[in-house]
Amino acid sequence: MKKALLFIFAILPLSLASIGTTVKHTSHSTLNRTSLWSGVYDDLKLDSNGLRREVFEYALRGLQKTNFPKSVLSIVDLSQPSSKKRLYVIDLDTRRLLFQTYVAHGRNSGELMAATFSNTHSSYQSSLGFYQTLGTYQGKHGLSLQLKGLERGFNDNAFSRAIVIHGADYVCEDFIRRTGRLGRSQGCPAVENALSKDIIQAIKGGSCLFVFSPNKNYLQKSSFLL
Repeated sequence: MKKALLFIFAILPLSLASIGTTVKHTSHSTLNRTSLWSGVYDDLKLDSNGLRREVFEYALRGLQKTNFPKSVLSIVDLSQPSSKKRLYVIDLDTRRLLFQTYVAHGRNSGELMAATFSNTHSSYQSSLGFYQTLGTYQGKHGLSLQLKGLERGFNDNAFSRAIVIHGADYVCEDFIRRTGRLGRSQGCPAVENALSKDIIQAIKGGSCLFVFSPNKNYLQKSSFLL
């Protein structure tokens, strides 16, 4: 019995050391991937497509906080008006801009520009922050994609609020020509019907969605950006 105990204590430090090495390796791996992804902004010339470097770097910073199963990053840049193509879907590993297109904001967040945001039920406002995409379902808007809000106080009510990605008739250039802006949702990042299925298929199942605005409260309090 004593020999068995001595054997266990003899291998215990080695086991703990191995665990520590594994954790460090995972951490370095995540940081290394993020470092590699930083060059994607220049490779894809995202500045000429209207996305500021600062917004892209915020998105990469948030990626380090959570292990997303997929390396596809979607950015909804609400610092741009809804008349601009302000949704960017980027495959970070293959360095491809999969989609750049229109996306709506909540009807109570503003008209042309989204200015106010909420995490509360029935607010009909957009919620800022980082999300993880989940599974799909068939709803009143057809194929729709469920979202899990990852930031407490900013978007963690998204699932219970039924904030999803779906197609909408009011997200199109014809609506912009008639009104000067897109139509607005009940808080969902709605996209144009013609692309909705392709976008949903590309980002479903565990990719990162980042909804950004230069909102002082969010920028100062988001744990994902610290």
